[in-house]
Amino acid sequence: MGSGRRVCAAVITAAAFVLYCVWGVTGRAQAGDDDYAHLMLFSGRDLWRNGAFAYGGFVFAPGGFEQDGLLLKVLLSGGVYRYDAENLGDRIIGVEWLGQVLPGWRIKRGEAEFKFFFGPEFQIHRLTPDDPANRLRGHSFGMRAGAELWYEPTPDTVVVADISLSTIATGNSARIGFGWRVFEDMLGGVYVGPEMQYFGSVGYRQFRLGAHFTSMKTDDVEWSAAAGWADDSRGRVSPYLRLDILKRL
Repeated sequence: MGSGRRVCAAVITAAAFVLYCVWGVTGRAQAGDDDYAHLMLFSGRDLWRNGAFAYGGFVFAPGGFEQDGLLLKVLLSGGVYRYDAENLGDRIIGVEWLGQVLPGWRIKRGEAEFKFFFGPEFQIHRLTPDDPANRLRGHSFGMRAGAELWYEPTPDTVVVADISLSTIATGNSARIGFGWRVFEDMLGGVYVGPEMQYFGSVGYRQFRLGAHFTSMKTDDVEWSAAAGWADDSRGRVSPYLRLDILKRL
């Protein structure tokens, strides 16, 4: 427990220091050029029958988001989930807290934009009742790698994809979506199309198939949403809903 608290304190201290530096740099940048964004704030919600999560954070680009260069992504997440433990014959309620501090790099080539991230991750899982067979219990510290793609093969289409891998219980996720631009006159253009998503860790898998609505803009805020059906390795099928919000500063 003591080591977990020390790791958690170190992650929080690092995130606080990074946030202080971010606001210092962005403040100077905005003083010189209001249109030169260095910081992207994001927040989201993810709901399905057996879980509900909320997350938020920021991506900081010292050189701005319009050119290749360094990135820093900080993410905090929390939520509640449930599952049936066969070894206990009981339903388990889990509460999760997660923090990530991920340095990265952005590359733009033509109409394709790539982002790569790698850094430390800290997770806390509280299970009621306790499940000794679950590797995701208590405090865990590991490393996470991730990559994101935004590609516009034509002026009216987009391909979005991301992948993430963690050393904690071999947790991983992946998503790919394709969209067509619609409602240009009303909303300035929204990408609508199908998406597939996957989540996995030791002893658990979840597959999703649905539709996404990406880049809905109101003033200086951008919205994205997705809905569909989720099917997991425990034979449970349910609808899912995801909502994301971001703002550039």
